[in-house]
Amino acid sequence: MRCPFCGAQDTKVVDSRLHGDGDQVRRRRACTVCKDRFTTYETAELNLPRVVKSDGRRVNFDGRKLRSGIERALEKRPVSTEATDSVINHITRRLMAGGDGEVSSRHIGEVVMDELNKLDQVAYVRFASVYRQFEDVNAFREEVDRLEKQLTPEARRQQMDLLDGEK
Repeated sequence: MRCPFCGAQDTKVVDSRLHGDGDQVRRRRACTVCKDRFTTYETAELNLPRVVKSDGRRVNFDGRKLRSGIERALEKRPVSTEATDSVINHITRRLMAGGDGEVSSRHIGEVVMDELNKLDQVAYVRFASVYRQFEDVNAFREEVDRLEKQLTPEARRQQMDLLDGEK
């Protein structure tokens, strides 16, 4: 691997560890020329299903779009990077586990909402509002009411309140 600091092509691995859910390897490397250290992450290249868009087009699965949408929903929320990575990995595994060569964008959206619902209520509502195209405040209110009814006491304790001060 080329050193990102000096461009030398000779680097050595100093330390390797499993990262995330065990589906990544974190490698600590040192350049033999400039002696600077840096970290790399190794993941398996997987054949993910093609995505069938609502207009019928078929496109390659883009993990960057998945990450971008999830990170946008989680913006300014108290969710760690590790938890975000774990959710993204879990979604990717769920899509691959189906064994299908194609998956609808609608199904991907439902899987994302299911995972966000478990992780953070506010992120879930943010994502759902865009995905389901909420058109007014009542749509938000109905979704929040539905969330409040389905949460177990344990889930309530694990997540911050949607509306601070109400209870």
